[in-house]
Amino acid sequence: MKKYNWAIAGTGDIAHQLAMTFSNPESNLYAVCSRNQATADRFAKQYEIPASYGSYDALLADEAVDIIYVAVPNRFHKEYILKALTAGKHVLCEKAITMDLSELEEVMAVAKEKNLVLQEAMTIFNMPLFTELKKIADSGKLGKLKMIQAPFGSYKEPDPSNRFFNPDLAGGALLDIGTYAVSFVRRFMNAQPQVVASDMLPFSTGVDEQSVTILKNAKNEMAAVTLTFQAKMPKIGIVAYENGYITVPEYPRAQAAEIFYNDGTREHIEVGETSQAMNYEVANMVATINGAENTSLAMTYDAISAMDQMLSAWKK
Repeated sequence: MKKYNWAIAGTGDIAHQLAMTFSNPESNLYAVCSRNQATADRFAKQYEIPASYGSYDALLADEAVDIIYVAVPNRFHKEYILKALTAGKHVLCEKAITMDLSELEEVMAVAKEKNLVLQEAMTIFNMPLFTELKKIADSGKLGKLKMIQAPFGSYKEPDPSNRFFNPDLAGGALLDIGTYAVSFVRRFMNAQPQVVASDMLPFSTGVDEQSVTILKNAKNEMAAVTLTFQAKMPKIGIVAYENGYITVPEYPRAQAAEIFYNDGTREHIEVGETSQAMNYEVANMVATINGAENTSLAMTYDAISAMDQMLSAWKK
């Protein structure tokens, strides 16, 4: 059985999270790169990674690397993805995979041309709980999907130099936390959502600080996405059907949900483990490389399309 050599591009918080938990029987965590060789060396030593590089180009030149996990700021995702694909590497990129739909279409075209796998590291498209919940919904026992609520509020210190508020680093609530909310909506909707209306209040730097968006698709399934960087809100996703509704607490990495039926009965669903969220992404990436259908990229496309529409609405 072939073992794939993974490399991490970037050494920020999310890169540490992957390295700390990385476990896959068909994979090795083989290399890491940073813009600074000493930083890459420290990271490699901390997690017992064999190879470390002080530049991305040096990493890509290593023929032993099979898969790149892109964990750099959003603004640089497209650049890093294209370089990796051109070098013949499969790519798993942190969310949001690209800044907008045109960038996503560009990198998808290159991946198709090179016959390489490209996926977004979006937990909601990989956590086994959501596969189970969608299976229950698709069985018909809940009836037709009517409404989804996806709130996400996070308090960030209002520092204009922080990446969360820095337009040069693609700051703003949408590209950081909003991608989870929109992906949650897409995971349950049965057709691509379109933006009906969206409004945003900006931070002093111009990035979106908070927003409210209404989505609807061709099947008349609707959703409300509410985001803020200046107030905490419980991350409880609600999916309402004719015969009952689902609540998913802490939905970005959820392992449990409740189904409340109209007849008063209640069902607890628990599948997977929150602590293994990133390993589910790794496992699905490997499965796709080995021939499984790349279903998550289509959902990523629809989510980025909706986010693109939101950004366009805010410019009017």
